[in-house]
Amino acid sequence: MNQESPVDFSLQCPIPISDYPTVLLAHGGGGRLTQMLIERMFLPAFHNPTLESLHDGAVLEVGDARLAFSTDSFVVSPLFFPGGDIGSLAVHGTVNDLAMCGARPLALSAGFILEEGLPMEDLWRVVQSMQEAAQTVGMSVVTGDTKVVDRGKGDGIFINTTCLGLIPAGVHVSPRRARPGDVVLINGAIAVHGIAIMSVREGLEFETSLQSDSAPLHDLVARLLDVAGEGVHVLRDPTRGGLASALNEIAAQAGVGIRLEEARIPIGEEVRGACEILGLDPLYVANEGKCLVIVAREMAETVLAAMQDHPLGGEAAIIGEVVAEHPGKVFLRSRIGGVRVVDMLSGEQLPRIC
Repeated sequence: MNQESPVDFSLQCPIPISDYPTVLLAHGGGGRLTQMLIERMFLPAFHNPTLESLHDGAVLEVGDARLAFSTDSFVVSPLFFPGGDIGSLAVHGTVNDLAMCGARPLALSAGFILEEGLPMEDLWRVVQSMQEAAQTVGMSVVTGDTKVVDRGKGDGIFINTTCLGLIPAGVHVSPRRARPGDVVLINGAIAVHGIAIMSVREGLEFETSLQSDSAPLHDLVARLLDVAGEGVHVLRDPTRGGLASALNEIAAQAGVGIRLEEARIPIGEEVRGACEILGLDPLYVANEGKCLVIVAREMAETVLAAMQDHPLGGEAAIIGEVVAEHPGKVFLRSRIGGVRVVDMLSGEQLPRIC
């Protein structure tokens, strides 16, 4: 009988997966490579306590006021998709970053990078959509910038936004405030935005029209803070990298474990079916109108009721809890009782979804 050769564990990939000589698309996907890029390049270069909080926006104290300040860039493809477009998405995404700091938006800036040859009609549609979205939120685009690049050097329109907001007195939310015993909630079905984008790219057809969940979350968040106050510990919108990446970031920053219950996570049948067809895990698919909320256990039912009473929270659910075991890890209890680790992906299942 031939003996099997022993495995040589000294063999390693000559180029570690975290070390690349050039930027990859995955570096912008919100997964592990994005995290490494931030930790190894941007944090050391721009070192300061505000940046190191790694919140959705910076929290700045100006006199007696606390301001939230956030910037974002949007490169979604296609520019127009079911349920939205790059203009409304730019407003919603930036407003939501401020909302995750507990802030109420005050004003927005917009920087447009346009490709030569872009139809003026498309630009006008985007600008109008952006204005309508800002008006709905109750703020104005107060400053901006426009640049044009050569034909073939862009992709129609890229938009950069910056938003300023005011944090009410007594509001203190941060990824580091998650603690064992807390409860994890979400305001509705996950993975809708990413699958809506992919359905257009891949020409998938469903029995009903799948629309992006892109929406501003500031009003929902304000209501939750009104009913629960300091009982709201963490807010996070699971955009790039989806639910799994957002919770991994929180677990790492707070030094806690997070246990999810698969049966409780709301996923629409169309989304579930599309993910099966495309070979995607809905836990990693991007959202643009969803809010993860981590609250003190005694406030969980109150917050859930407030969510379900809001137009953006009809499908809200309690999906898990924060635990002391396995700090920095997220794990999921399956429908049949098994447990698996939900790690952060290296890259992005669906690039350019925001």
